Amino acid sequence: MNKRSLKDLLYEQVALIGKAVSSPKRLELLELLAQGEKTVEVLAFELSADIKLTSAHLKTLKGARLVTSRRDGKYMIYRLTGSDVAGLWVMLRQVAEEHLLELRLALDRIVADPARLTSVGREALLEQARRGDIVVIDVRPQAEYETAHLPFARSMPVAEIEKRLTELPIEKEIVAYCRGPFCLLADEAVALLGARGYRIRKILDGVSEWQAAGLPLQTSAEE
Repeated sequence: MNKRSLKDLLYEQVALIGKAVSSPKRLELLELLAQGEKTVEVLAFELSADIKLTSAHLKTLKGARLVTSRRDGKYMIYRLTGSDVAGLWVMLRQVAEEHLLELRLALDRIVADPARLTSVGREALLEQARRGDIVVIDVRPQAEYETAHLPFARSMPVAEIEKRLTELPIEKEIVAYCRGPFCLLADEAVALLGARGYRIRKILDGVSEWQAAGLPLQTSAEE
């Protein structure tokens, strides 16, 4: 093999990753699977897509070795092939935020009320949570929390908040987080708890952003 053919092969292999992540739906799948393994049915529901289309997107990601799968009875369950894949999603999103004005404007609409964003840095937030000065709530589904969550965070899925209000101290500030900047679950929690008199803010981080920053995560098995 001559040098030109070798170089072409090298770039072609790397381009497989680029092709695999060139779809918005496949990027969303990476974000979802960064929260933990999921069945095709759950992923299709989260994508608002049918199972056939979701399976096709997963096949492309699997072909690029970004996801892998296992069978559990009649269910096919998918997961990322490594934490570096979750890091790839975070890096792509951050580069896009830096260079695409349209994306920044869209994010500004998500963060419509800057006062609802906590201005505390990650390590300071961690220390406040450790001391019990604030209460951090993870508003993702319970299974995602059990896979990995921010240290000292409590699991409180959005659908359960109204039934569990007595678990939240009214005198302390509540900080909510979900799957990352594109996730709207934390916004729902902020609106719900704010309407009931709680001091509630959110952070844009999810577990992938926290991990990409080199900060620790916890699993339910470790607690």
